[in-house]
Amino acid sequence: MQNKTIPDTRWMGLPHLAVGLIVIAAIALFGWQFLLADSEIAVLGMVALAAMAAFGVGKTGLNKSMSAAMRNHGRSMNIAILLALVCVIFLLGGEHFPLLMLTTTLLYMTVAFGLNAQFGLTGMVNFAGASFFGVGAYTAAVLTNHSALPPILILVAGGVFSALIGCLLIVPVVRTAGHYSAVVTIAFSVMFKTFLEVNDVLGGPQGLMVGPMKTFGWDFNSSPLLMGMELSFYVNYALLGAGLAALAFMFVQRLERSWIGLTLDSVRLDETASACFGLNVVRAKVLAFTFGNILIGIAGALYGMMISFIAPNSFSFSDSLLMVAIVLLGGLGSLWGTALAAVIVVLLPEKLQILQEYRFLLFSVVVILMLLFRPEGLMPRKVRSYFPNWRPEQ
Repeated sequence: MQNKTIPDTRWMGLPHLAVGLIVIAAIALFGWQFLLADSEIAVLGMVALAAMAAFGVGKTGLNKSMSAAMRNHGRSMNIAILLALVCVIFLLGGEHFPLLMLTTTLLYMTVAFGLNAQFGLTGMVNFAGASFFGVGAYTAAVLTNHSALPPILILVAGGVFSALIGCLLIVPVVRTAGHYSAVVTIAFSVMFKTFLEVNDVLGGPQGLMVGPMKTFGWDFNSSPLLMGMELSFYVNYALLGAGLAALAFMFVQRLERSWIGLTLDSVRLDETASACFGLNVVRAKVLAFTFGNILIGIAGALYGMMISFIAPNSFSFSDSLLMVAIVLLGGLGSLWGTALAAVIVVLLPEKLQILQEYRFLLFSVVVILMLLFRPEGLMPRKVRSYFPNWRPEQ
């Protein structure tokens, strides 16, 4: 009997963890310079460089070494990624606009993680993501102006109210399937924006001011000092946004690897077969829909506090389409793919202003091409082979 030979996936003879840390450092440095780039020519050059690097990763086998590092040293790699993100935030310390872009990307990433729990794990298409994002933002606006509730609890309230409003859709969403369920969320998205525009109590089309985030006596709209150097106040929101995205990633990942995640996978693949095997399909859908809306609402509340002013036009159906595009582009159920897609969808139009007016057209074309030629997304999620302590092969 022949012994099965395990292929050596080390890159240039280096340990997997060392390769992973080197790649994380390189990506962090690239992201720092990309956020600082002002010239559109420089941005295009860096995009081309990133595309060539991605092509080279596959050709040199670096992707296999990275996959092994994530599989065998997942906790260390995740901590290194979070520390690298914090380093980038402090390197951008005095730059207002790059930090605003980075924080917005992190919040959209959190929203996409919530949509992934609904769409990627359970198969429930939600075209009202921007509406639930808006529920969180308007909750923050009302509570910061008319209550003495601590802002950290207002973030939680944004998620709770988003979930409660989502309860209005639970019955029609659960009782329908496929494109019928999607139509329900589209109708709610249009209705929500119209409701905000005609409701003078919530500011009507002019919108509302939102109070700042304050925690333990610290006003997030105040500029922090680091070794005598004044930093942008967006550093506060960027750090909180990074923490929120990390927590959302962790919760969705834990959900995916649990028995509940196995149930959600089963419901997504075949509702009828799941019901025949005794799984409660309705309960699984309600859980995924509510959990996703909580994450979206919390991100919306923080977004409102960060930009200090919200209006109905910030939560339109087109914004919901962008959020769905992030999930489709990254890959259904793929959390790292979602993170990469959020960076592409949010940052690129901001850095390339020539694309700003055509971004919806551009991303519509990109989504169509992805569905035709790579429906599994940029970083597809591997099929799970077992459930307790399951980890996907990267």
